[in-house]
Amino acid sequence: MKKRIISTILLVASALTLLSGYALTAEQRALADKLVRLHVVANSDSETDQAVKLQVRDAVLAETRRLLADETDPIPALRAGLPAIEAAANRTLAGAGSTDRAAVSLGPELFPTRDYETFSLPAGRYTALRVTIGEGQGHNWWCVVYPALCLSASAGELEAAAQAAGLSDGEIALITGESGGYELKFKALEWLEQFQDWFS
Repeated sequence: MKKRIISTILLVASALTLLSGYALTAEQRALADKLVRLHVVANSDSETDQAVKLQVRDAVLAETRRLLADETDPIPALRAGLPAIEAAANRTLAGAGSTDRAAVSLGPELFPTRDYETFSLPAGRYTALRVTIGEGQGHNWWCVVYPALCLSASAGELEAAAQAAGLSDGEIALITGESGGYELKFKALEWLEQFQDWFS
């Protein structure tokens, strides 16, 4: 009898954990559908290459701001603008005296949980604008290119940009930590992603 009760409790706990995991995954996917991440990878970890990476980042952000100024659907605009983004990155590299070239792509990418100054994003798959400089062996720089959260200096600016991009109040509360317990939720998402990767 005791073994049956323990088995039942474990079964119910497992089912609740699984349902909770699916709810978290659905929440992350809904958020990911509204965001485009930016991932800039430096040629190497040398001081020069890391400094050049930041110059390329700034050029890419300026070009994406231009491309996305009046857009509500960023994917087609970014896809059409890939040559212009790559050209801006390569002009910046040449201007910095670098012989490296940048390769720019747009596609799904797995990201870990990431904390920024005014917000955090859960682990998961997001559409990413990826800029790889040269060998792409250096430390990278991550942010969000749509909505334009990379340069939001205050919580108010971040909230305005997020609302303009169609994020719900609940999604904004999730990334700003106002919903409470977001760190535990985000860690659970990381574990769930790892679990799914093991069995896929």
